[in-house]
Amino acid sequence: MRLRILWVGKTKERFIDEGIKKYLKLLGPFAKAGIVEIKEEKGRPAGMAVWAEGRRILKQSSSYILLDETGRPLSSKGLASLLLNLNKVKACGSLDFVIGGPYGVSEEVKAGASDTLSLSAMTLTHEMARLVLIEQLYRAMTINAGRGYHH
Repeated sequence: MRLRILWVGKTKERFIDEGIKKYLKLLGPFAKAGIVEIKEEKGRPAGMAVWAEGRRILKQSSSYILLDETGRPLSSKGLASLLLNLNKVKACGSLDFVIGGPYGVSEEVKAGASDTLSLSAMTLTHEMARLVLIEQLYRAMTINAGRGYHH
């Protein structure tokens, strides 16, 4: 399976970046995982920034799952089941996830998502959401492989 995670902006917090690298490495035996950084709009009004970032997201992917605070909640086992089912359905074995920037994503990006998931009922910074998503993808893969990471 091939996973791509598209997110807006660079990861600035070193501890988050180190965690992302750790879980990307751990994901290696289960999936080819990659990151696509979308250029963040700085110095523009929030609405204009979200629109411009949204255009860039849509140029990178036409089929994706959006991570958004308004999405449906899913347990780790639920994510594992979703990945398993999507892997069976998608002939190409590729799956994209999108995390917006500080102001979220445009309505066009929301409307284009094949599914919208929430990582938590609590609000996470967009940088923290990156780390949580990658860790949960790794956890889901270990669940599907019957490994002991998830108890």
